[in-house]
Amino acid sequence: MAGYRIDRVSEDIRRELASIIRELKDPRVQGMLTVVNVDVSSDASYAKVYVSAMEGIETAKTAVKGLVSATGYIRREIGKRLHLRKTPELKFIADNSIEIGMGIAGIMKDFKFKDEETEGSADDD
Repeated sequence: MAGYRIDRVSEDIRRELASIIRELKDPRVQGMLTVVNVDVSSDASYAKVYVSAMEGIETAKTAVKGLVSATGYIRREIGKRLHLRKTPELKFIADNSIEIGMGIAGIMKDFKFKDEETEGSADDD
C-alpha cells in the first residue's frame, strides 16, 4: 500500500476512534482522553493507538485497560464506519504527551511573565 494511503487510513482511524471513545460507557474511559496518534503497519493489519489524558499518565493507563476490554466493539465499529477491506488489529498504548505539553506551556507562561517583569523594572530606571 502506498505511503499516502496509510497516512490517510491512520488519520481516518484516529478521527473515528475519537468519536467511538466518546460513545463508550465504560467508567475507565471517561475524562479528557485524546487519541494522539495512530500508526498503521504497511499492510494495514495492525495499528498502534496512542492515547493521552489531561489528568496524567495514570488516567491514560486506566483508560487503556478499558479500551482493551472494548477492542472487539471498537474494531467492529471502525470496520463499519470506514468500509475497510481489512480492519487492523488495535493495540492501545498510554501516552503522556498532553501532560508534557501542558508542563511546557506552563514553563513558557512563567518565562513570559518573568520577562515582562524584567522589562517593567528596566523602564523604571
